[in-house]
Formats: sequence, structure tokens, C-alpha cells
Amino acid sequence: MRIPRICVFDPLTTGMELALPEQAGEHLARVLRLERGHPLVLFNGDGREYRAEIAQLAKRAVTARVLGENAVVDRESPLALTLVQGIARGEKMDLILQKATELGVARIVPVITDRTEVKLDAERTGRRLAHWQAVIAGACEQCGRSILPMLDPPQRLVHWAGELGNAGGLRLALDPDGEATPRSLASFDAAMLVVGPEGGLSDNDMTVLDEAGFTGLRLGPRILRTETAGLAAIAALQALYGDL
Repeated sequence: MRIPRICVFDPLTTGMELALPEQAGEHLARVLRLERGHPLVLFNGDGREYRAEIAQLAKRAVTARVLGENAVVDRESPLALTLVQGIARGEKMDLILQKATELGVARIVPVITDRTEVKLDAERTGRRLAHWQAVIAGACEQCGRSILPMLDPPQRLVHWAGELGNAGGLRLALDPDGEATPRSLASFDAAMLVVGPEGGLSDNDMTVLDEAGFTGLRLGPRILRTETAGLAAIAALQALYGDL
């Protein structure tokens, strides 16, 4: 029997009861049709998991009871990857965040580049961040991670690159004409990977990244879409230097 894993954003202690997020509760009650007493696993992103069970089922709320803490299972990659993703439109961005989380990235930085088509004001930024956080939490539920990747607020690429200082490890930017390939890199344990949006990174973007110490990374002879390129690069780097 597969036990559902639910991400909550509350402190968890043995014996407590708490209302599950509405979407998760609806899935348990209406889709899976589970009953009171069915086992669950709860986590809140701090690396721990808790045994739990459904305590109450109602039309608009499902309540869980925490039974105890599980032994810690470390599913984090030894390769600390930061994905710096040019914001893509709609479901493309959701797919990128979901699969990057499953592939083990440690941090995600959405950036606005010269060719970013998505327009974000303050209100839309708040809604989009909440939506992206939910996508990441759902991916962690599915893949077994108990630590959520950090999600930074959207920012302009030039500002982000200008404030890096000495942080971050190896610096890579996807570029069809880049000099480096995943296999040509010296062994490393931390890296930042910049991926452009639809249309790729502009010459100005590449100049900004070059001045910040980034190396162009190519992925073979074919030009990949933004929702493919970053994920392919992450998978290659994880296979060569991480835990795939």
C-alpha cells in the first residue's frame, strides 16, 4: 500500500491534529476516497517526516493526527545545484520547477532576462510565487524529498549577477555555442546553472554573465527548448557529478 505524502507548512509534533491543505484534503477524500484512520506521511520541508493518520473527514476539510516521527531518510543530492531560470510562460514554468525538484536541485532563482515575455507586477509576483511554491511542494510529495528547494523571488538577471560576489561554486550558462560540455568539466560539488526563457539568452545577457564569471555550456548539436534544456543539463550534471 502506497502511503500518501503531504507537505504542510506548520510545525509538527507528535499527538497534534491539524487541517491539511485544501487541495491535498480534497485529493484524499474525493479522488482517493480514503477513510478515517488511513495512514499518511507529513513533512514541512525541514528534512523530517512524520507518521500520521486521517483523523476527520468533512466536505471542506480533512484533519490529520500526527503519530510520531520517522527515521530521517536523506534523499538530497551531494551536488548542490542552483537553477537560475529565465521565467517561462504558464505551464512551461510549472513543468521546469516540478522536474527540477524531482532531479534534486537545491535552489531555484526565477530571473527576468532581455527576452522574458512574462510581465510581473507586485500583485502578480506574489500570486505566482505562491503557485510556484505549491508546484515545488507537490513535486517533493511525489519524489520523496523532505527538504524543499529554496525558491527566490523573481529578479532581473543583471541585478542577480551583479550581487553574486564570491558565492556559488561553478558558474554555467546554457549556450548552444558554449565551449564547455558536461563531460569536459572538472569534478565539482556546487554549481549555478543559468537557463534562458523562450528565445534564449540575448547577447547582452551573455555579456552580463561573462562579466560575472560564467562559462558557456552546450548540450550537443541540437538547440533545445527552455523547458527541455535546463532539465537535460541538470540530469547530465547529476549523472556525472551527483547521485543519478
